[in-house]
Amino acid sequence: MTILVLNGPNINMLGIREPGIYGKNSYQDLLNLLEETAKTEGIEIQHYQSNHEGDLVDKIQEAYGKVDGIVINPAAYTHTSVAILDALKAVSIPAVEVHISDVDAREPFRQISYAGMACEKTIKGQGIDGYRQAILYLKDRYAVDNHCG
Repeated sequence: MTILVLNGPNINMLGIREPGIYGKNSYQDLLNLLEETAKTEGIEIQHYQSNHEGDLVDKIQEAYGKVDGIVINPAAYTHTSVAILDALKAVSIPAVEVHISDVDAREPFRQISYAGMACEKTIKGQGIDGYRQAILYLKDRYAVDNHCG
């Protein structure tokens, strides 16, 4: 099983950017968590971060036929990008949206998620552990879909 983890703008600034909202874990801490989860769960994880909307759309399109699931934190593009929504819908790969903070407890505009409209599940407010939760969800879903265990 292969899962693509996509991160949008400013996620590379974790630990530096507003630690009171996003926590003190760095982007490298997130990558270490992904690597540890992949090893523990026996799956392959690819990861990509970009501050550019089109790059994220390209990665989603490139994933077609190559990955079994997508974990996506579109970051600020969550609330603005119909392009990311359309890319997720086009590839029809099971996807889980992750937000490090509890977006529901923040500004009203953050409660609109275009990308989430194409995702099966949204995990929010769990810090970087939300990524692990999303990966486990997709792994379990893949097992059921493929009648493995």
